Amino acid sequence: MDFIKELTWRGMIHTMMPGTEEQLNKEMTTAYLGIDPTADSLHIGHLCGVMMLRHFQRCGHKPLALVGGATGMIGDPSGKSAERNLLDEKTLRHNQEAIKKQLSRFLDFDSDAPNRAELVNNYDWTKDITFLDFAREIGKHITVNYMMAKDSVQKRLNGEARDGLSFSEFTYQLLQGFDFLHLYQDKNCKLQLGGSDQWGNITTGSELIRRKLGGEVFALTCPLITKADGGKFGKTESGNIWLDPRYTSPYKFYQFWLNVSDADAEKYLKIFTFLTQEEIAALAEEHQKDPGQRPLQKRLAQEVTVMVHGQEAYDAAVEASQILFSNKAGEALAHLDEKTLLDLFEGVPQAEITCAELEAGIPLLDLLTTKSNIFPSKGEARKMTQQGGVSINKNKVTDPNTIINTTHLLSDKYILAQKGKKNYTLIHVV
Repeated sequence: MDFIKELTWRGMIHTMMPGTEEQLNKEMTTAYLGIDPTADSLHIGHLCGVMMLRHFQRCGHKPLALVGGATGMIGDPSGKSAERNLLDEKTLRHNQEAIKKQLSRFLDFDSDAPNRAELVNNYDWTKDITFLDFAREIGKHITVNYMMAKDSVQKRLNGEARDGLSFSEFTYQLLQGFDFLHLYQDKNCKLQLGGSDQWGNITTGSELIRRKLGGEVFALTCPLITKADGGKFGKTESGNIWLDPRYTSPYKFYQFWLNVSDADAEKYLKIFTFLTQEEIAALAEEHQKDPGQRPLQKRLAQEVTVMVHGQEAYDAAVEASQILFSNKAGEALAHLDEKTLLDLFEGVPQAEITCAELEAGIPLLDLLTTKSNIFPSKGEARKMTQQGGVSINKNKVTDPNTIINTTHLLSDKYILAQKGKKNYTLIHVV
């Protein structure tokens, strides 16, 4: 596989330094991509860069994933309007290990292959250098004029940031340049990958290597992923879509991809899956014939969910998605974990009953009226129950004299009451 050709047809190249393609054709090349460890999980905003590393390794080259333990303590001004919080070393180390575990789903860190991936942390080579050494060995090679000309600096100075640009953030590009220099010397790294907003920082590194050592290195960036409507990719009302199931359940992760627009689905298939050009073209043709079946979105959601969470989690997410539309979903509902249950019924009305009440047993009609206000009166609740319009945990209840007790609990603390086809209430037992 040819790395540049692969990324080109996938629409994953924004800017590339002259000579990059020739370098990759000449020999197995080492490249690095920086990841900010401000959390102990990656989110889907990181995925394009991670996919670049995966393609790079698949094409026979050696990827380095750099966790920015040092630069994470400073904060990158690129694309930011405010200075970020600084983290302590213990938190950064924890985040690094969590991120490596996630990256292991994408990259081969453990084989004996000459191009096996490596995880590096710039804190390791930055923590012992003194300020005077840094000023003498690094700072003298890059002029303030050069640094001031960067877009990321200009935007912050021209009013995008309320508090201006701190000195620590201003030095960020020098620190990132120092990373490139160190990896060039220590690991013969000749290419830096990143998002298009990193171009200024990356070229500072290549300029530092040229001025200090006379070496030639290269750079390639991917475009920042956008949505067709101009909205920010990966952001929802509840925040980021995380790769860690503690923060974003596999069900919610799956739903995100399933609900992308037709205009975005084909583009995302190219960027976030390893389907071939022919496979994606066939899916696009199938979609055009019957858009209502959403074959592009379904395959996208399948590929990305399996890649990130595994086949079992994908199967469970599909099953959970069908619960709302199935009259025989009681058994599937009983097996849902709490987080998926809450994600599935996010936004539905909620009510509370006490554990003591449930242990004593609550008459169904009381549960549907005085305990939850699902029905305005017991008469109406009785009538609809007898007509088959009431379900508890997706199981139809037709006897108005039914007693609800602890055997009806979901995840040991919830009961799902349903009125008609679409009206749900999640009852929380406290």
